Formats: sequence, structure tokens, C-alpha cells
Amino acid sequence: MLGIKYPILQGAMQWLSRAELVSAVSNAGGLGIISSLTFPTSKELRQEIKKTRRMADKPFAVNITLMPTQQPVNYEEYMSTAIEEGVNIIETAGRSPEPYMKLLKDARVTILHKCARTRDAKTAERVGVDAVSIVGCEAGGHPGMEDVTSFVRIPSTVDAVKIPVIAGGGIADARGFVAALALGAEGVLIGTRFMASKECNIHPKIKERLIRANETDTLMIERSLNNAARVLRTDLSQKVLEMETKGATLEELLPMITGKRGKQAFAEGDINAGIIHCGQSVGLIHDIPTVKEIIDGIIREAGLIGKRFQDMGLFTRMARL
Repeated sequence: MLGIKYPILQGAMQWLSRAELVSAVSNAGGLGIISSLTFPTSKELRQEIKKTRRMADKPFAVNITLMPTQQPVNYEEYMSTAIEEGVNIIETAGRSPEPYMKLLKDARVTILHKCARTRDAKTAERVGVDAVSIVGCEAGGHPGMEDVTSFVRIPSTVDAVKIPVIAGGGIADARGFVAALALGAEGVLIGTRFMASKECNIHPKIKERLIRANETDTLMIERSLNNAARVLRTDLSQKVLEMETKGATLEELLPMITGKRGKQAFAEGDINAGIIHCGQSVGLIHDIPTVKEIIDGIIREAGLIGKRFQDMGLFTRMARL
């Protein structure tokens, strides 16, 4: 469906999913995804698509996140820009893509939709998307409000829809990759692991903090805004959480959680300059390899896991049953 070698998709991460990371993922056999909302204008998005195409000779996608923003966004303009530049895979996320389906269908692009609830995956299938990505509560960014883990969310969604399911949340290595496929997914969505790669455009100090973190070094903020976000545990994120427990308003929280501060943190290396979104899989990350090394390692080690299953005689015994 996507024209890629391996069923590994890179999560669209605002400020980070730019040409360098996206092209590295696509050239390594996965699907790199540009985050369109990284760019204030469609003109800048167009330039990034052109840059990515110069760096990658493989398919890549553009993500359009349909979420509330501080400034109004012309989503159709961003979609049309991607289509005009020959991008034939569009990922939507957040709200239902139904209002934009005619535009996308008329352009004959492959439409992916990322969501955090099984019922939203069913809605996406009904309106005509080609595949859905579903994320469990382990995922970084906005994994929904329901606190359902990937181990339950993935098979629940696979059972609920007939279109392909891509699994995200807590996947950083071959073990998570194989587990997701065993749960019925046809591919995986990986974000946090690619943050700690050589090609990801964040300050070395942030990468070093990520590889020192363990699985308990994230927390959920913005629940009071009905927009829960899993982020790195820092003085700033803990202060936001404390403010929420005391009933802080959106206006009071906004200066702390604005995406511009996150961009500043990534650029300057100060973990308290802004909120840093990442998933619980950060506890599984201990080095900073290239993207190709990450993907090649996942595929190689998945083969070793398969061999271990064969050596156990597991599938042979199950076939006899």
C-alpha cells in the first residue's frame, strides 16, 4: 500500500519531523512523515517537501493534525500543497478527516488516520481512510484520555475494523515491533526512539537526557484541558501538573505549554525551556545511533526473535492443535 520495504512508520513530531529525519527513515526502508504544523505557512511546507525529495528517493508522507491551535490553520491549503508537490500519502490525526475526504479522494492519495480510541478508528474506516494508526497510552504526545495500553488497544482496534491497523505507543525495538504484529497490526509507528537518533534535529543535551531516562520519567499533563499529553518529567512539566491540580485555567497554563517553548527547548538544550513530548519507551533507549542502524537493528533482531520461537517449537505445536 505504501511502497515501503519495512512496515515501520516514523511518528510525526512537531518541530522534529523535518527533511533530515524524514528522508533518513524513508531511505532506510520505513515511511518518514513530515509534520506540516511545524511550518507556519504552506509555502514553508512546500519548501520542506522539495528539500525532503532531494534527500530521499523513497516514499514519504505529510501529516496534517486536525487539532485546536492558537492561530487558525487552513488545513485544505496544507493538503493541497502536499498534493501539488506529488506527495501521495497523507496522514491526518486528531479530529475526524471527514470534511477533507473529497479533496483527498479526488487526488487519489493514500489516506492514513492516527487516533487514540477504537471508536475513532471505526469512524475513520467509515468515512473512507485506507488505514488507521492507533496509539496506546504509553505513547508520547497526545495518546488520548482513556489510559488504555497498547497491548489492549491494538487487538481491540484490529477486531473492530477491516482496514490495516498501524500500532503505536511503547514501541522502540524489535520486541515491541514483533509484539505489535502478533497483536494483529500490519505495521508500527515509532516516535520517541527516532528522537534519539543522529538525524533528529534536537540539541545533543536533550538526546543525552533521553538516553538517561527510564520508563517512569514521563508524566501526563493537560488532562484538565481534555487534551492529555505524555511528556518528559522535568521541573517545568511537574509545575504544569501542580497548576492543573490547583485548577489553573487554559490562560494560565498556555504560557507554560505553548509549542514555541518546546521548539526553544529542542534548539537550546534546556529541558525546562519548554515541554518535551516523549513516550514511556524512552526507558528502552540507551544510545544515539543513525536511523538506518535503528531500523536495520529492529529487522535483524525481529528475525532472531522468530528463530527463538521456532527453536521453542511454539508454532509447530500450535499448528498441530
